[in-house]
Amino acid sequence: MGLNRAMESRPAYVVGAIDEQDVAAAVRMAVAQGRAVGVMATGHSPTVAADGAVLINTGRMNGVEVDPRARTAWVEAGTRWRQVVERAAPHGLAPLNGSSPNVGAVGYTTGGGAGLLGRRFGFAADHVRRLRVVTADGRLREVSADSDPDLFWAVRGGKDNFGVVVGMEIELFPVSQLYGGGLYFPADATGDVLHAYAEWTRSLPEHMASSVLLAQNPNLPAVPEPLRGKFVTHVRIAFSDAEGGEELVRPLREIGPTLLDTVRDMPYAEVGTIHHEPTDAPYLAYDRNVFLRDISKDAVDTLLAHAGPDAQPPFITELRHFGGAYSRPPEVPNCVGGRDAVFCLFTGATPAPGSLESRDRFLADLRPWGTGGTNINFAGVEDADPAIVRTAYRPGDYTRLTEIKAVYDPGNVFRINFNIPPKAAPA
Repeated sequence: MGLNRAMESRPAYVVGAIDEQDVAAAVRMAVAQGRAVGVMATGHSPTVAADGAVLINTGRMNGVEVDPRARTAWVEAGTRWRQVVERAAPHGLAPLNGSSPNVGAVGYTTGGGAGLLGRRFGFAADHVRRLRVVTADGRLREVSADSDPDLFWAVRGGKDNFGVVVGMEIELFPVSQLYGGGLYFPADATGDVLHAYAEWTRSLPEHMASSVLLAQNPNLPAVPEPLRGKFVTHVRIAFSDAEGGEELVRPLREIGPTLLDTVRDMPYAEVGTIHHEPTDAPYLAYDRNVFLRDISKDAVDTLLAHAGPDAQPPFITELRHFGGAYSRPPEVPNCVGGRDAVFCLFTGATPAPGSLESRDRFLADLRPWGTGGTNINFAGVEDADPAIVRTAYRPGDYTRLTEIKAVYDPGNVFRINFNIPPKAAPA
């Protein structure tokens, strides 16, 4: 089982691959037996049950090779971002990793990848140089913009719908330091913080990444004492320029007293401490998200009514600032959607009575400010319906994805995922 236990699977076979040849052999076996293929590295993003399928676990394929002169890294299928960050940091370089260093690098990147350097450099998928992919015919393919442009376009954003990515070459960036951390505000400051934050984001430079988490902290020893058992409004900051971070953050600090302030100069290797997400132990979460084109005063009031402390929400809510380089098309086109979003709002719920219904009413009330889109990396097990999956892409791009799927996986072997079915052949 993966880390998120929202989905249980009973596969026919589990293949603990140690190299790309194991992956190719597993795919050929599945096709010969008429079985679906699923892929799991860390299991942070379950989709549909792999019952009766061949489930390929890539967790032991975790090699990383950094080329500091070319500013690139070769990353194997099961590698976690922590390993890439650690290997790149001694060279003053950083990948476009996610907020959690424990998430798998390949699945994150092929789903688009929105992290703490994204407003400055774009989606992680925008900066993939080449891929090695095992397709449904069992072939191991070298995939790039030159060798296989259609497949290269589709996999960067289409995740594992077109094959198993066994390795990728990604660009690294000259970022060695951050001004980052968290401002933890008490419950009674939530309204002031959210309204101030919405206004603050309107004039930020692209070097500033930020988000706000609204959550009721458990009363457990692992939670820092000032936050233990309390509803907390947690503003996360990651400023990647050499100077000016403290001045930019000053308006937020002036909102009022904090329970805890961890914003400081830090080496990039400590980037995982900013969000401080507990993603290294098994958990149960039903995730959903919506892209927002704006966050007006009325939108903030809606957020407060459903997710603020007075609502006692049975879910957590994160509002993550997009825009900047996310909004620009990449040098080498891909199918990643959401470039028209200014924010992404994420929710994580448990299956407690009424929790999912309460969350869905909240998301429905945010539709007036929504783009109609969703982020595939922040989606959960309830979002596996192709009608929902298609909202992660522009309409024309989704049609093209179904056409490319029909070429490389006409039998929909790779369907244990946020599935993109192949376009049906003409009658």
